[in-house]
Amino acid sequence: MKLIMVLWVLLVGLTGMEDEEQPERGNPAQQVQVKARRFKFVPSRINMKAGTTIEIVLTSQDVTHGFRIVGTDTDVRIPPRGEGKAKVTFQAEKPGWYRFECSRPCGAGHASMRGGIRVAPSSSTVHGPGFKE
Repeated sequence: MKLIMVLWVLLVGLTGMEDEEQPERGNPAQQVQVKARRFKFVPSRINMKAGTTIEIVLTSQDVTHGFRIVGTDTDVRIPPRGEGKAKVTFQAEKPGWYRFECSRPCGAGHASMRGGIRVAPSSSTVHGPGFKE
């Protein structure tokens, strides 16, 4: 009987220690779906709070496009319709406006294929694509 009690105490004690050592799980990246087509991104504006992470899932509704966030290392190829998608993870610590653009020539209106990510201070309220209360 004493052996069972000792084993039970050890088991409870180890379980408690294990729970304390588990790393805190951060919030998963919020996913934003963006469609590329001649000659725009839909949506063309994404809103988020500083310090959060978003995952942008990019699909093309026609030809190959690119997605570059100006001033960062982000520059991916978006495969043509029916051939897959591209994913970009973006985190901004500082509030501001981050411009994105098509980085693969896609036709006469290519130069107008732009958009932006609005990063608001973490203490503010943000609504729109990319943000959920």
